Amino acid sequence: MRKSVFALLCFLLLLPVTPVAHADAYNAKPKLVVILVIDQFRGDYLDRYRDALTTPNGFNLFLKKGAYFNSCYYDYANTKTAPGHATIGTGAYTNGHGIGSNEWWDLSRNTDHVISAVEDERYRLVGTFDDLSALQPPPAPRPTDPRIGSSPRNLLATTLGDEVRLATQGKARLYGVSLKDRAAILPSGQTANGAFWIDNATGRFVTSTYYMPQLPDWATRFNKGPRIAQAVKEAGLEETTQFYALVGRTPAANSYELDFTRALIDNEKLGQNDVADVLTVSLSANDILGHQLGPDSDNEREMVIGLDHDLDSFFTYLDHKIGLANVMVAFTADHGIAPIPSHSARLGIASARLDLDDFTSAINKTLNDRFSPGKNVKFFLPTQELPNIALDPRAFAELKVSEQDAEQAVVDAVPAAIEKLGTPPSPPLKLTTIEANLKYNESRVDADPAIAFLRSRLDLAAGKIPNTEFGRRIANSYTDHGGWYVMVIPTAYQMESLANIQTTHFSPWSYDRHVPLGFFGKDFFPGYYRQQVAPVDIAATFASILGVNAPSASVGHVLTQVLRPVTETTPK
Repeated sequence: MRKSVFALLCFLLLLPVTPVAHADAYNAKPKLVVILVIDQFRGDYLDRYRDALTTPNGFNLFLKKGAYFNSCYYDYANTKTAPGHATIGTGAYTNGHGIGSNEWWDLSRNTDHVISAVEDERYRLVGTFDDLSALQPPPAPRPTDPRIGSSPRNLLATTLGDEVRLATQGKARLYGVSLKDRAAILPSGQTANGAFWIDNATGRFVTSTYYMPQLPDWATRFNKGPRIAQAVKEAGLEETTQFYALVGRTPAANSYELDFTRALIDNEKLGQNDVADVLTVSLSANDILGHQLGPDSDNEREMVIGLDHDLDSFFTYLDHKIGLANVMVAFTADHGIAPIPSHSARLGIASARLDLDDFTSAINKTLNDRFSPGKNVKFFLPTQELPNIALDPRAFAELKVSEQDAEQAVVDAVPAAIEKLGTPPSPPLKLTTIEANLKYNESRVDADPAIAFLRSRLDLAAGKIPNTEFGRRIANSYTDHGGWYVMVIPTAYQMESLANIQTTHFSPWSYDRHVPLGFFGKDFFPGYYRQQVAPVDIAATFASILGVNAPSASVGHVLTQVLRPVTETTPK
């Protein structure tokens, strides 16, 4: 018996383990690294619509041919586009990469409006105005000047692409593409050869003088060619001066963006270098649609199925152009999305909308009663968005009130202000198909708004946060961008009322943090994995495979459970 067992063990040890050749960025193994981000693509979508995903190289590239994790969650609260893309690229959270929101107040740079996460008045846009020479000096910044450029100036950490560029002394090429500037710029990083996004009105791809003085000839040809008109037609429109808002919310935007990406790969010869090149692609259409119609609409299902076909076409193109054996891909999303509050409320969830204007007005009155009786001082900056309520330090300075006293006064005033708010009427539902298909219990009473977490910026900076998993997510979300503020997080399934959209994302709740995570490449064991992982693990895992440093603030883990053994285990 013992001899039989010994013989069996010897036989098993002799079985091949399918090792792979040692991958490294220095010898173009792989030739091209692709980080694919689908904006607002919640982690349950591929399970929900899996039976309809039929193409071989669309989502099945990850579900059947790659390594796919269905329990991937961000470990922070800043679940918005700019922080999410920065997190994917850097392998860090806001407290490491510095990007806390899509936009914030910075009174040292502009007192008229919030600045975006990538806005940079030191540069100018390239490709928007044909009649202006990109070689001219940048214009003096004005609050609404469309010529103000963009850059990664606020990104405090390197990205995976930056580290590949550093390791190869700049030989590797690094590009980012998206409909949105922040989604093209932040995941690619500080050393990118180029980042491209669209002019919202025309749909033309543009860039910034941070990257280049003028558009490459191939990009100009693309913009002047028939592709924009074709995308407008595919979106069911005659013509439009609102390309981003109208075409951008349709599947036509995905195929349009991927066609531009093909032109980039062809003309910049990505994947044809003697070192590994890096490309980040963020598809924005899902986010534009999702805000308007919610995650449970028939349109969302159609968007996912259409994207499956577009990705199949794109990855088949890469197979013909470079060979999928020479490509390594990660696929994820920058954040999830909440259900439309009126939908979840009618199913019995304590959902509600919070009117920020009424909320801040009630607090402002309390602050006036305390600091300036009989007056109507405006203690808040005009543009507000959860989770951070922005105070105007100038108003408090005139009254000689410190930041600590000002923020604490707001914290003290919140409970009474929230009690005064009933649930405001929900906006009219635009999706009659959902109304027709769901059977609601109309007798249920809508919940009132409620606050789950409340802290001043100074308390956040001092680490006065619960020592819990929830507290860790809050700590990972800290940034001093935004000046004086108070973090206000409503309870789950509640959000502020926002014009022209039905739902949003910004919170530490699971539906906003849950995203897909898939890998494809010869270094990965195919399989469907249920371990809980995080998007920060992408940069750490890819850096390990490529043999480069992890990004400077990376906190992710190398996902060794999906990596094949290598034939080379010693340094070169």
